[in-house]
Amino acid sequence: MTKTRAVPLPSKGIWPGLATVPRSPLRAVAAERLFRHAVRTIPVRVEFPDGRVLGAGGPDAPVMRLHRPGHFFQRLGADAKIGFGEAYMVGDWSSPEVADVLTPFAARMATLIPRPLQALRRIAERTQPAVEDNDLAGARENIHRHYDLSNDLFSVFLDETMTYSSAWFATAPDSLEKQDLTDAQLRKIDGVLDFAGVGPDTHVLEIGTGWGALAIRAAQRGARVTTLTLSAEQKAMAEQRIQAAGVADRVQVMLRDYREAHGSYDAVVSVEMIEAVGKGYWPTYFATLDRLVRPGGRIGLQAITMPHDRMLATANAYTWMHKYVFPGGLIPSVEAIEDAVAQHTGLRVVQDRAFGQDYALTLRTWRRRFLGRWQEVAALGFDETFRRMWEFYLAYSEAGFRAGYLDVHQFCLAK
Repeated sequence: MTKTRAVPLPSKGIWPGLATVPRSPLRAVAAERLFRHAVRTIPVRVEFPDGRVLGAGGPDAPVMRLHRPGHFFQRLGADAKIGFGEAYMVGDWSSPEVADVLTPFAARMATLIPRPLQALRRIAERTQPAVEDNDLAGARENIHRHYDLSNDLFSVFLDETMTYSSAWFATAPDSLEKQDLTDAQLRKIDGVLDFAGVGPDTHVLEIGTGWGALAIRAAQRGARVTTLTLSAEQKAMAEQRIQAAGVADRVQVMLRDYREAHGSYDAVVSVEMIEAVGKGYWPTYFATLDRLVRPGGRIGLQAITMPHDRMLATANAYTWMHKYVFPGGLIPSVEAIEDAVAQHTGLRVVQDRAFGQDYALTLRTWRRRFLGRWQEVAALGFDETFRRMWEFYLAYSEAGFRAGYLDVHQFCLAK
């Protein structure tokens, strides 16, 4: 009899093992010592219930409040890459502004653990489970766990385009905070469509439909669009939106994996989908792009990236993000993308632009909308643990971009 693997089911309020505090006294002691050592030079204030304060931050520094220090260090000792986030989910620690606390940690991600201990930690740390491999069946399940949570959930915090990727804000002397998110999302979409050379009478393949914004925009340029998704929830809503936009005669939405695509296209576009492909499938992904685009055609690709050395160091690690948000994924480096293109295709990268700080602002906007409209999310059936999980996910991601640990690029690939 096959044993069913216990995974979080946020839409049903099922959090396997989360309420149980790990018990490993020696690991907890080691975790506390490492944590105390790390925060000595980090500009934060870590406040204990008894009034003790750690960290290099002054009175105005971001505050991390430890409500149950013993539980926090037990979780950190059991698995630091998962326990830190889980401790936030259950209320072992809190902060008035989580992203502000996480940003200085993200800026020192490579050095939080002393170098002599990093090799030992990699030997002991958990690796991504084989069941989350992105083969055809695994990719469908991984996508389902995130994107099929609820269309209504995503509509609460996304802008009217329902675009779930980084916006690209205009450069202006006034504050980015004052700029419109919808305008910035359309600017981003136009940027990737321009890279792919999408215009009247072009036939475009989109890998990763989302909720249809890019397909609609391409069709409004006069293009014919075939767009692929693995999410049944997204497909249904995208088709409704495409119909409402009056471009249903030029857009076909297909429930299909990119590896199952066929045909020949003038342009291929894919926005923040490569992060879900998995390192072992990058050669297949880029070879597929090469196979599908016609000679003389172009590809517009948007990708989150991380430094190459950090990608190599964490490529097999199983993290909080894998467990709760994006199973099976890996963020590539720019070098990894360039190498995969050079080794497995006849394509070449001809243009590249980066706008990582725009992603930080996008995520901040999403997080504030999500928290500000929490009662609407709760009415959909999501519990308080989900609220803390989603807040931590958005804040953790924002911190990565604010600190420069993460970036986002648009690439133009030519054949």
